[in-house]
Amino acid sequence: MAAETKTLAMRILDQHKIPYGVLRFSEDIHDGVGVALATGTDPSLVYKTLVVEDAAGGKGNFLIIIPAESELDLKRTATSLGRKKVRMASLKDAEKRTGLKVGGISALVLLNRGFSIYLAEQAADLSRIVISAGQRGINLRLAVVDLLRITGADWIDCC
Repeated sequence: MAAETKTLAMRILDQHKIPYGVLRFSEDIHDGVGVALATGTDPSLVYKTLVVEDAAGGKGNFLIIIPAESELDLKRTATSLGRKKVRMASLKDAEKRTGLKVGGISALVLLNRGFSIYLAEQAADLSRIVISAGQRGINLRLAVVDLLRITGADWIDCC
């Protein structure tokens, strides 16, 4: 049996000797609740990565990792980022900026690519988190402290 191909996110975690679990599911599933159901994971552990941009003419591209069951509060996010106004990147713009398909956007794959990375404060209560592996149909389970360490993410009040 051939070894399964690893995503860039997995290789980065391996390089830093960070333990993780792999969750595979149908590429047709694009939402966190679907991921949770397909993998038998508690939905509160599944997080999604959103691409956010400064909407007031300033420079800034942000990756914000939030609970899959939550919605981003743009006003709260702008305040937390010290910006006048922010907006979600369109699906097309998110894919163009990241080089990844929506549903497979991962901060782990986008390290050192000009994005400021933030993790929703809700994750502070968790020991482990489930995030995209940078490819639709594959998520990774890892410790929150390891995610913060590897991405350099800051906490954000955004939901």
